[in-house]
Amino acid sequence: MNDAEAGSGTLAETMGDHDVVLVLAGGNALGAYQAGVYQALHEGGIRLDRIVGASIGAFNGAIIAGNAPDQRLARLAEFWRPGPVGGAGDWMGSLPDTWRRSWDTFGTLLAGRPGMFAPLGSNSFSPAPPAIYDTRPLAAQLARLIDLDRLNSDAVHYVATAVDLETAEEVTFDNRTCRIGIDHIRASGALPPSFPPIEIDGRLFVDGGLAENLPLDPVLSNPPERPTLCIAVDLLPGKGQRPDTLSMMTERVQDLVFAIQSRRTIARWQDLYATGAPDRQQPVTLACLTYADQQAEVVGKAMDFSPASVRFRWDAGHRDGSELVRLLREGTIAVGGYGLQVHHLPGQHKARAELPA
Repeated sequence: MNDAEAGSGTLAETMGDHDVVLVLAGGNALGAYQAGVYQALHEGGIRLDRIVGASIGAFNGAIIAGNAPDQRLARLAEFWRPGPVGGAGDWMGSLPDTWRRSWDTFGTLLAGRPGMFAPLGSNSFSPAPPAIYDTRPLAAQLARLIDLDRLNSDAVHYVATAVDLETAEEVTFDNRTCRIGIDHIRASGALPPSFPPIEIDGRLFVDGGLAENLPLDPVLSNPPERPTLCIAVDLLPGKGQRPDTLSMMTERVQDLVFAIQSRRTIARWQDLYATGAPDRQQPVTLACLTYADQQAEVVGKAMDFSPASVRFRWDAGHRDGSELVRLLREGTIAVGGYGLQVHHLPGQHKARAELPA
C-alpha cells in the first residue's frame, strides 16, 4: 500500500498486508452512490492504491485520486451538490417523490446540468462532432475540483477507460504511462449521442462503458504482485421490477444490458483464475457493491441530478459501503486464500446459475 493515506484507524492490521483497488462503473447521475461508498471507505480507514473508472466512475475516481485524502469528500460534495436529508428544500419537496424525480429528470433533459453539460445552442459556440449537449462546463468544473499534479503523482494509481469512436479500440488512460488531463477524464464519459466525442491527439474517444461498464479487465488482466482487495461499485442492477410501460421497458433493458455485461465479466475471470495458471498465484478478493435499491427511481433516472435524489443515492452508497467495512473488519470477507474470491453484500448476490447461456 502507499503511504499517502497512512494513519491510525485503518483496517490494515485486521485484513493483513495487501493492495486495495477501487473499480467504479458508469451510470451518469446514479454515480452519487459511489460517492457515498467512498465516504464509508474513508471513514473506515481503507486506503486506496489504485482507482479504475469508466464514465461517471472515471469522474468520481479522478476527484478522489486528484485530491489529498482530507479534501476528497468535500470535493465530491462540490461536484454532486447533495441536498439536505429529507428531500428538496423548496416547493418541489411537497410533491410526491416520483413526481419530483420525473420533473427533475425532464428539467435536466431540457436545460442540462449546471457545471456538467448544457444543450447545444445555449451559447454561440458548439463542438464539431454531433451531440445533444455541450460538455465544456464539465471541463471547467473538473479543472476546478482536480489537482492534476496530484492525479499524476504516485499517490494513487489512476486509470480511466474509453473507446476509439472510429476503430472501436478499447483504450486505457493510465497515469503510470501518460499524463492524464481533463480531456482524458471527459473522454471516458463521452456517451454519444448525448455527449460529444473528445478528441485527443487526433483520435475521437467515447464512453468507456460502451465496452465494459464495470471496468474489471484493467485490474484482472494484469496479475497482481501482492494479495489484492478489489472493491467494485456497480450502478445498474440485475434485478428490477416488471415494467408496465414502454418507457419503463426501455429503462429496464438498459439496466439488463450493463448488469449482464458485468456478470459475464466476473464469471469469465472466476473461470480464468480457477485454472490456477502460474501467472495468477496472488489471490484477489473481489467485493461487489451494487446500487440495488432502486424502487424509488423513475424512467430517465440517469439524468435526475436533483439534490434530493443525489442525497438518496449518496446515503444508499454510504450504508452499503459501511456494511462492507463491517464485513471486512470482522473477517466475514477476508483478503487472501486462493485465486479469485467473489463476495456480494447480502441481498445483492448474483449467482452464476443466473447467467444466461
